[in-house]
Amino acid sequence: GVDLDGKELSALRDLARSRGIYLLAGTVPETIKGSKKVYNTSLLFGPNGGVLAKYRKIHLFDITLTGGETHKESAAVKPGAKTVVARTRFMKAGLSVCYDLRFPELYRRMAMNGARLFFIPAAFTERTGRDHWDVLLRARAIENLCFVLAPAQFGANTASRVTYGRSAIIDPWGVVLARAPDMETVALAELDLDFQDRVRSDLPCLEHARKWLSGQ
Repeated sequence: GVDLDGKELSALRDLARSRGIYLLAGTVPETIKGSKKVYNTSLLFGPNGGVLAKYRKIHLFDITLTGGETHKESAAVKPGAKTVVARTRFMKAGLSVCYDLRFPELYRRMAMNGARLFFIPAAFTERTGRDHWDVLLRARAIENLCFVLAPAQFGANTASRVTYGRSAIIDPWGVVLARAPDMETVALAELDLDFQDRVRSDLPCLEHARKWLSGQ
């Protein structure tokens, strides 16, 4: 595992500080004292180089697909228990990881807590990703009227583990603003908050959901 206060993350801290940027560090295996397991932890560094937010993946990838493909993340990973919405200079952003994408309740809670952007770093398998990745990303954006930033691992980790890739940036209308091909590259998009405000005014789904949840 990785000690979040150790030297392993110094390069990321330095990069965020030197560039004056917000840097999402995918995930790292966070050491748990007294345990052989780790947390699957996503870190958001702020422009000063400090850790602005830390999210421990809640939903662990324990599945067996027809045909024999099996994954059991819980064998090595302990689940987190808290949703995380970080306050940046520009907007509030909700943190999540990979398999979390299949659980809309998590994203609705983050949206209700003020998130306007969802971070979803992922390593979807090729088999599930080809049919589900885009649909789920766009659904989370549309139903919560949020931007989605989803950096995704691609290619073969091992002979039995191939990830789907297709990193994407999606707007609150569900339009894919940028897509990364299966190569090391940069995907860029402008997040228009005025557009988001207009969409939320035209489709006040979150306000309607609040009324329903409060029993009105």
